[in-house]
Amino acid sequence: MQSDENYLLYDGDCPFCSNYVRMMRLRKAAGPIAMLNMRDHPDLAARHKAQGYDLNQGMLLHLDGRDYWGADCIHRLALLSTGNGLFNRVNAAIFSSACLSEALYPFMRTGRNLTLTLLGKKKMP
Repeated sequence: MQSDENYLLYDGDCPFCSNYVRMMRLRKAAGPIAMLNMRDHPDLAARHKAQGYDLNQGMLLHLDGRDYWGADCIHRLALLSTGNGLFNRVNAAIFSSACLSEALYPFMRTGRNLTLTLLGKKKMP
């Protein structure tokens, strides 16, 4: 990926992350955003890890040269959501609030980590 390309880096082994990305509909005004499974892009994941982002603890949105991680990522995605479909309307209603995103994200992360453990999935190194 080039530094000027927009992408969302998520864990494809996580059923929650994969379904979230699959159901997300983003506004065309945001421009193209590549949905990248971090397990298929280890070099990119390692680059962000070196920048201090723990991708085992949150998705990362690289948009217009800026990085949004964890609760900030979910918040930014909600702002970019089309609002089409029930999932996108509920997602936008909840996570378009930065405060709610920050408050709810730790619970989402805990559920994700527990699910990965129960499924026997390994974290990224």
